Amino acid sequence: AGATEKGAMDAANILKPMLSRGELRCIGATTLEEYRKYVEKDPAFERRFQQVYVSEPSVEDTLYILRGIREKYENHYGLTITDSALVSAATLSKRYINGRFLPDKAIDLVDEACATLFTQKNSQPEEIDRLERRETQINVEKIALEREVKETDEEHKKVIEERLKEIEKEMSENKEKLTKLRINYEKEKGGSEEMKELATKIESMKHKAESTKDLEVAADLKYYAIPEAEKRLAELKKQNKETTMISLQVTATQIEEVVSRWTGIPVTKMNQSEKARLLNLESEIHKRVIGQDEAVTAVSDAIIRSRGGLGNEKRPIGSFMFLGPSGVGKTELAKALAAELFDQ
Repeated sequence: AGATEKGAMDAANILKPMLSRGELRCIGATTLEEYRKYVEKDPAFERRFQQVYVSEPSVEDTLYILRGIREKYENHYGLTITDSALVSAATLSKRYINGRFLPDKAIDLVDEACATLFTQKNSQPEEIDRLERRETQINVEKIALEREVKETDEEHKKVIEERLKEIEKEMSENKEKLTKLRINYEKEKGGSEEMKELATKIESMKHKAESTKDLEVAADLKYYAIPEAEKRLAELKKQNKETTMISLQVTATQIEEVVSRWTGIPVTKMNQSEKARLLNLESEIHKRVIGQDEAVTAVSDAIIRSRGGLGNEKRPIGSFMFLGPSGVGKTELAKALAAELFDQ
């Protein structure tokens, strides 16, 4: 398909002779709308192709795709992506993100979760930041007290000197802690960078081994260089699992946080206790709405059916019209429902 109808026809006229003579093998990809707009209008061009409709993959197929591309994302970001993160990306994107299709939206979820963790990895750990701020605070206090001790009387001087001793002690302890933390941080950060470089190197060597025509070089890469690099990478990954300052593992929690940012729905909280929430939904609503048993039961049952997979996932959970005079709890029921499901 082209940007204009004329351009599309010109391209078709160039391709048709070569396709009819078998001189060209062509695979095209386009949307249904563009196919109808540009290709169907030229029957001679259309019959040169076998139509293959590519539908949206299922959650299971998406998970298979994600597992296939996981290594590339791990190499690119220098992180480890857990299988539970991939499962969450496939299931949550299908359930909560509308207007887009699988596997694209699931891949974007994984990509953003990796990018977020990568940014955090390159930022200073909170513990170091906290100690540095404290060091600045006590330094300021020390300077102020040193000035004050020169101008005060003997009675207050002793109190200030005691405080200065406490500050000196705290500064010494802080400095020792900061030194240890910074050494650990640099060590963990260095291991992460080495892991990323090794992963990139392995990918490059694999590509070279497949593309080179020199059998000796290919054998050397395949049986010596690549296994050695992979062994070192496995060692680094094992070490990184024990890191305490830098998180190098993308888990289901990170995926849930991204979904929550995109949709505004507190997915993390919902996933942690969804079963309990659904089972107690009716009783929790009744804590805010007194009476109105029929309305509360109808709404609760509809939500439980939908969450349990009994409803049509392509349709809304339900449509309700609460009717009645002012003050009977119509608005409060809607508010209670929103609070229970979406924390709003």
